[in-house]
Amino acid sequence: MASDMAEAIRQLISEKGISEELIVNTLQEALLAAYKKKFGTSENAVVRFRENYEGVDIYAKKVIVEEDDLEDEVLQMSLDEARGYAEDAEVGDIIEFPVDPQEFDLQSVMVAKQTTRQNFRDISRDTLYAEYKSKQGELIIGYYQRERNNVIYVDLGKVEGIFPKKYQSPREVYHVGDRIKALIYEVDKGKNGLQIVLSRSHAEFVTKLLELEIPEIYDKTIEIFKIVREPGYRTKVAVYSKRDDIDPVGACVGPKGMRSQLISQELEGEKIDFIKYDVDPRQFIKNALSPAEVKTVHILDEAKHSALAIVADKELSIAIGKMGQNVKLANRLCDWSIDVKTEEQYLQDGRNIELKRAADSLFMDAEETVEAVDEGSVLLSDLPGMKNEWLRAFAEANLTLVEDFLAKDDEELSSISGLPMDDIESIKSIIEENIEIVQEETEEVLDSEDEEYTCPDCGTAVTPDMKNCPSCGVELSFEYGDDQEAQR
Repeated sequence: MASDMAEAIRQLISEKGISEELIVNTLQEALLAAYKKKFGTSENAVVRFRENYEGVDIYAKKVIVEEDDLEDEVLQMSLDEARGYAEDAEVGDIIEFPVDPQEFDLQSVMVAKQTTRQNFRDISRDTLYAEYKSKQGELIIGYYQRERNNVIYVDLGKVEGIFPKKYQSPREVYHVGDRIKALIYEVDKGKNGLQIVLSRSHAEFVTKLLELEIPEIYDKTIEIFKIVREPGYRTKVAVYSKRDDIDPVGACVGPKGMRSQLISQELEGEKIDFIKYDVDPRQFIKNALSPAEVKTVHILDEAKHSALAIVADKELSIAIGKMGQNVKLANRLCDWSIDVKTEEQYLQDGRNIELKRAADSLFMDAEETVEAVDEGSVLLSDLPGMKNEWLRAFAEANLTLVEDFLAKDDEELSSISGLPMDDIESIKSIIEENIEIVQEETEEVLDSEDEEYTCPDCGTAVTPDMKNCPSCGVELSFEYGDDQEAQR
């Protein structure tokens, strides 16, 4: 019997993951509950386990009193009775004497068993809850057990997980015994016990897959800006690296696309696009509409995050995607409302003349000269060859128009942007190569009092205030020409 107790304790430790201390405390509480049921109190009871848990003993502590002072036999013992256990006992001493568990009636034993079971259930649930709560957000592998009401129950070893239909990918079909890799999405203590909710549809599931398959993401050499999904169909992942020598998209795709193929296979064929994140919203929107090639992006309303992407005719269906999935995911990835049109569609839309005017310059070939009505009609970001770092520097200084740039001298431009003079000169060269500034010519007003004129007949010097030549009397009229000659 003693060895059975030791074996039971070892089994609870190994199978349930319950600590030795908790098991001992639970058994102790059960015995104290039985003692209390029998004697009405457990304040004077002591439980002691033998070495290596080869047994357990219960003792009752009683205060020694004179025979006439004995009032409570549970807490007190007469001197004569006490000396039957210890010859040197004296009044006031506290004596411990063993209690035979056989004295416990059936009801007391049942209380002990119920207490033990309930305590072990609570401990087991709390232990499992703590264990799986610490794993929330991590991947786990389990096996399909059964299905009920579109919920798959997954064997996770120590506990059973639930895999709701809404967290399953539409492409995936499971059968009994199938291996399932999923995200521990939620861990909760439900009314019916521990509840572990699994998911394969959330973006976090893809994040963990990427960390598993791509070492650069795991060690933060490449960082994920954002992930958006249409589970079962397409996922877009915006990535970036703080190191200039790392191509974040190339590293994620891997040699011959091997890394992205492995992830797509785990997602049962779901397409995955790796997008390079860019602080410039125009470039980021261009990237986000991949695999479509975007000619240009025009910001319609920066405050409302509204933009227009212009594509070639053959790229329109690719940019929009099947059932609009590609452009919808791009909208969510960039957090912009993106409209996609061909050049012809856009130019036929006469709702905004100013935007059409801007489009005229945007659609020109990079090698062609942009002729503007004035400097303010061209953005610095519309010029070919402008680097992202230049645009960011000037955007932070609230300088986005060519007109603003040309209105400042080189030193002031370098000061407000933090760019070196070499970069300022390079930008000026780009402007000179691509923009012809058309300015209104002001008619030169001639000061008639400072100019000399001659009579067309006799050559006598005359002035514009004369009606006739003082020499020959011919009538004069004045038209300002290059030869400054008076006319008849």
